[in-house]
Amino acid sequence: MKSSRYIWLIGLGVTMIIIALPIILFTRPEVSRAASPWDYVPSKSAHVDHTALIKGPFTTGQDVTKTCLTCHEDAAHDVQMTAHFKWEGEPVQLPGHDQPVAIGKKNLLNNFCIGVQSNWTGCTKCHAGYGWSDANYDFTAQENVDCLVCHDQSRTYAKGKSGNPADGVDLVVAARSVARPTRENCGSCHFNGGGGNAVKHGDLDESMYYPPADLDVHMGRLNFQCVDCHRTTDHQVGGRAISVSVDNKNQIACTDCHKGEAIHPDARLNKHLDAVACQTCHIPTTAGGKYATKIEWDWSTAGQDLPEDVHEYLKIKGSFVYERNIPPTYAWFNGTLADRYLLGDPIDPNQITVLNPLAGSRNDPNSKIWPFKVHDAKQPYDTVYNYLLQPQTVGNYWVNFNWDLALRAGAEATGLKYSGQYGFAQTRMYWPQSHMVRPAEQALQCTDCHGENGRMDWAALGYPGDPMTWGGR
Repeated sequence: MKSSRYIWLIGLGVTMIIIALPIILFTRPEVSRAASPWDYVPSKSAHVDHTALIKGPFTTGQDVTKTCLTCHEDAAHDVQMTAHFKWEGEPVQLPGHDQPVAIGKKNLLNNFCIGVQSNWTGCTKCHAGYGWSDANYDFTAQENVDCLVCHDQSRTYAKGKSGNPADGVDLVVAARSVARPTRENCGSCHFNGGGGNAVKHGDLDESMYYPPADLDVHMGRLNFQCVDCHRTTDHQVGGRAISVSVDNKNQIACTDCHKGEAIHPDARLNKHLDAVACQTCHIPTTAGGKYATKIEWDWSTAGQDLPEDVHEYLKIKGSFVYERNIPPTYAWFNGTLADRYLLGDPIDPNQITVLNPLAGSRNDPNSKIWPFKVHDAKQPYDTVYNYLLQPQTVGNYWVNFNWDLALRAGAEATGLKYSGQYGFAQTRMYWPQSHMVRPAEQALQCTDCHGENGRMDWAALGYPGDPMTWGGR
């Protein structure tokens, strides 16, 4: 009797499993997540150890490049086609300009160190080339390409004036160490944009060399390198910086890896995906690492003999405001710029001039709400012609603290007229936040955005109020 009852119970259990298993497998929300985070990261070929291949000696960086080209015959040509080397993109049509214009770091103004022209010897310390010291730089000479800045793994390589190797660098040691770029290669420039660690981006600083998992899930927990997401073909690195680019070409996205219609197990979260960028929820703060980032820079106070502090005041640069772990500013963004301030464009000195105004709105189906770091500055402008000016700081203002001399030298380099009368105008730049992606458990929750204490400025985003109260995009 007992045996029959056990057999009956076992049969019932098996029957329930048979009934339940298809329900579990086929009715649960579809979550298109890779079995491993690495599933969508392209595999890389094994690295060739160069220790025995590099002989030397090398006197200059160009000598190293010539050796590299004996095997990598097309590498220099490929690099010469990139924005990392040209510091300029393809011509684009901008509002108010009759002809397409080529723009990039090479000829644009920003509201940090302001601009490259006349300051080549200082700015080009972060150029992927050698010897750029004036407007006549030879971009066609293949030996001017710097292979080591991206490939050195000795951790001894550094760049100095005009992008040449810094004094004391052992070029043979550096050349023998070359391998696939790491965070140390990319970060040596990008973590120090704007003249110092954490100054410019807000989501890139030296915390990211070896970030803890709760700061950046990709680089910390999973040990991704920059080029795992910024995928590279023929030295063209994927990604785009809206500080210097107006279009959305050569861009990368979270959905390159996080694929599928049901990215989240919760359907309510998936409903946000057509209007909210991934970064908005998964990067809850700007400058969330160890370092504060610059959010204000006032050049008008430079030149005074005041107590100096790298986060408050430097005689050569003026006054600053730094902040750490702050909520981003949120705005609609479709991946492009509505315009870009160019040298000679008129300004209203009584208004804030936005150097890279965002394209996008609530009514634009291609727009999403993105997180931004906003950087405000006061920088020189011509009070007669009413346009921003390019000063020569390197070897000029930073030596003699004379704005008139610095602005005259900058005008000579740019070809822009200078009246001899200057003031300081307010400017603004937007920096999208795409790094320092937190683990899912640290993402924003519903009440972080909705409700009385929510962080969203719904009116600024074009809403009559919190959408939670009435619904809609």
